[in-house]
Amino acid sequence: MAATLRWLSWAMGVACVLIGAYHVLLGIDSVPGEAGAGATVDSRERFYNAIFLGYGPAWIWAARQSPIPANAIRWLAVFAIGAFGRLLSMAVHGQPHRFQIPLTVLEVVLPPLFFWLAAADEKVHRRRGRGVPSTAL
Repeated sequence: MAATLRWLSWAMGVACVLIGAYHVLLGIDSVPGEAGAGATVDSRERFYNAIFLGYGPAWIWAARQSPIPANAIRWLAVFAIGAFGRLLSMAVHGQPHRFQIPLTVLEVVLPPLFFWLAAADEKVHRRRGRGVPSTAL
């Protein structure tokens, strides 16, 4: 469990850094089907993805802790709210570009997996008497 949590946290961190950097550098041209959205949407895309780029190192920090602090994982898995936003958008505006469908699936599936792995890892460390860091973001 710990190895899976560590690997997924690393992968999440690296993916967030790469995706965030890609969107910051390319702006609206990085979004399939949105090339003509204009300066306001381009500015918003770059701003939000700078935050996403910064979110990646927080995942990497968590992955480097031993044991991985479950509270940090719970806070980092806030991207589950993004899944809610995507689902709300689909209900209001219909299906987005086909590329965003698998992203929505990942955002729905991964948070419960992270929560489960973090809780299981925390339980193992408590049983072993090693304690669990209370570090939170």
